[in-house]
Amino acid sequence: MPSYRELLQQVKSEIEEVDAAGARELLASPDPPLLVDVRERDEWSEGHIPGAVHVPRGHLESRIEQVVHDRSRRLVLYCAGGARSAFAAKTLEELGYESVASLSGGFTDWKRNGFPVQLPQSLDAAKRQRYSRHLLIPEVGEEGQLKLLDSRVLLIGAGGLGSPAALYLAAAGIGRIGIVDDDRVDESNLQRQIAHSTQTLGEWKAESAKRTIEALNPDVEVIPYLERLSSENVDRILGDGWDVIVDGADNFPTRYLVNDAAVWHDIPLVHGSIYRFEGQVTVFKPHEGPCYRCLFPLPPPPELAPSCAEGGVLGVLPGIVGSLQASEALKLCLGAGESLAGRLLLFDALATEFSEVTLRRDPACPVCGESPTITEYVDYVEFCAGRAAHA
Repeated sequence: MPSYRELLQQVKSEIEEVDAAGARELLASPDPPLLVDVRERDEWSEGHIPGAVHVPRGHLESRIEQVVHDRSRRLVLYCAGGARSAFAAKTLEELGYESVASLSGGFTDWKRNGFPVQLPQSLDAAKRQRYSRHLLIPEVGEEGQLKLLDSRVLLIGAGGLGSPAALYLAAAGIGRIGIVDDDRVDESNLQRQIAHSTQTLGEWKAESAKRTIEALNPDVEVIPYLERLSSENVDRILGDGWDVIVDGADNFPTRYLVNDAAVWHDIPLVHGSIYRFEGQVTVFKPHEGPCYRCLFPLPPPPELAPSCAEGGVLGVLPGIVGSLQASEALKLCLGAGESLAGRLLLFDALATEFSEVTLRRDPACPVCGESPTITEYVDYVEFCAGRAAHA
């Protein structure tokens, strides 16, 4: 049986190796390779080559396909000294990867040459335990969880949609959550608004939701705005710096106001609405896809769009739609997956059916179009009342 040293020399003779200087030149080329760090988590946390992805050697076979889908892509693997990466390169070749090299001398030689090193933020032991299921997902991992903890999401409303969205965003570790709501908790809310309870009847919804969120996850900072969103305060609230807005409003004036503000502040908007057994969700990404006005140039007459207070809503429906909104917000914060921008997702709870409608940006849209005619806030209550009456 060959010794470890003999086996290593044999493997190195069968694979391609590149030294630190050569790897640096490859990374500066027009078609740079993907760096794959096969060291252990604690080694990665002490520093790694900028741009590298982390796939520990012990999980290489099971995780590499989730990170590198194209087996023809050029890869350079590295470890501390070049041994583990050599064996890893041989393994990837056997798995069908066509262009794999190992960094001879590894990360140690890279640093010795004075080449750049990235010192990552890292999660402490408590956070690693709390978000352990996220850390197992290649599209999230520690880097993604740190993104979530640095993210800021503003919720419009702490009612039927805002409640489930807030709880799942908080559970996922969104670092800062703003809640705009000027209503108080009423007994009729408890059939669906799960952020509140019998013990918080009569309290401000934003404050009630704040306590619920903080009890769920102390990592989250909650900023309550005990006011109704209006043309007078929207710039001030959005000026606090938000990455994503989740719209849980239950009236058309607020929806149009939030849409216009999101376009002008260039903030992605996750829209949701519910009625009886039906719900819908989409994402409005300013200047990349349609906005709310592209979808609804004019508000419908009141008799065609009654509120939940007038027509009712199945208690579980806002939980489904609000959770979908939270999912979209998390993807936007992570920069992962395909959002619902340009697509309207419809859900029928009675039939348990999802359907999808393609949305297109309207070049003549008065807010996000090529020649916008609405460039400042209007009286949205009057706009909706007047337009609906003549629609």
